[in-house]
Amino acid sequence: MKRIYKDYILDILLSIQEIEKFVEGISFEEFINDKKTVNATIRSLEVMGEAVKKIPLELRNKYSEIPWKYIAGMRDKLIHEYHGVDLEIVWEVIKKEIPPLKSKFEKILKELEE
Repeated sequence: MKRIYKDYILDILLSIQEIEKFVEGISFEEFINDKKTVNATIRSLEVMGEAVKKIPLELRNKYSEIPWKYIAGMRDKLIHEYHGVDLEIVWEVIKKEIPPLKSKFEKILKELEE
């Protein structure tokens, strides 16, 4: 079955929800010492970045407040520089950038469904 861009928005939202569950109630120290959580979180960020690349340009232009290139770039960095990943940056992204992105993608999904 061919996927439509709404499917990619859903992938992004699912990844955000997974990340929230993975890090709920843990500290940075607990995060960096839990390989499963680190790997699961990084994988969800990669999925987000891959999904962003599938969103058509006209939709990205319509929602220009979303840092599309940054999200895709994060994915590329995680994929290609896995052993050089700075977990402090990953943690900052999770704690500071993911929450506002969630509401923005929820808004997009709602508008697409109208």
